[in-house]
Amino acid sequence: MAIADQKSSSEGTGKAWNFFKIPFLHSGTSHANMSSSSSSQNTHYQNTINSNPQLDGGSNSVSSVARSLLPARRRLKLDPSNKLYFPYEPGKQVRSAVRIKNTSKSPVAFKFQTTAPKSCFMRPPGAILAPGESIIATVFKFVEQPENNEKPEKSKLKFKIMSLKVKGVTDYVPELFDEQKDQVAVEQILRVVFLDPERSTPALEKLKRQLAEAEAALEARKKPPEDTGPRIVGEGLVIDEWKERRERYLARQQVEGVDSV
Repeated sequence: MAIADQKSSSEGTGKAWNFFKIPFLHSGTSHANMSSSSSSQNTHYQNTINSNPQLDGGSNSVSSVARSLLPARRRLKLDPSNKLYFPYEPGKQVRSAVRIKNTSKSPVAFKFQTTAPKSCFMRPPGAILAPGESIIATVFKFVEQPENNEKPEKSKLKFKIMSLKVKGVTDYVPELFDEQKDQVAVEQILRVVFLDPERSTPALEKLKRQLAEAEAALEARKKPPEDTGPRIVGEGLVIDEWKERRERYLARQQVEGVDSV
């Protein structure tokens, strides 16, 4: 009986070992099949690339497409960044201001565009800014009388500021943007917001400071440069200080001679 029990237990142990042994055999077989399948796919992909050289630059084309989808780096910094504030005074011409600064490492030309060119104009309408240079542009607008005597807080009027990288030293002309349309970038679209001139707000106080600074800069540009050299009278005639004194001395001598006679 002991021998029979040992025999049955050994048979049971063998069956259990075979049971646990089967999954490992299947997993090894499936792993081999997967390895052979992946190697065949890699071989097919490499053959496809070798037969089509254009597909070899697929990664470069994908990266170029990704770069094109990213927003373009701005060349200008605007203050305010996306709005133009106007005091609401119906029947009058009002002003707004925006500071434009070139934040790039090369000269940049900017240009204004508006949806209402007949009732608005900009000063200056465009310019070329050196790297790090800034300017305060003034925007003029005529405010029409409201139809229902309601004060609008916003307007459908929009302004667009475009930029263009400039190479070399050149003067600003609007034709620059027509000649290089593919290099023109839209910096920002500014929306018009009306302010109550009777109510003091941070936006209104900031607008007043910017307008005063723009007027001071305009007056400074109007002043003629100081002349530190000799005066030029007519064409090519230079009168020095010593010559003027000599002429005055001779004239005084002539007068004294006539008096003595």
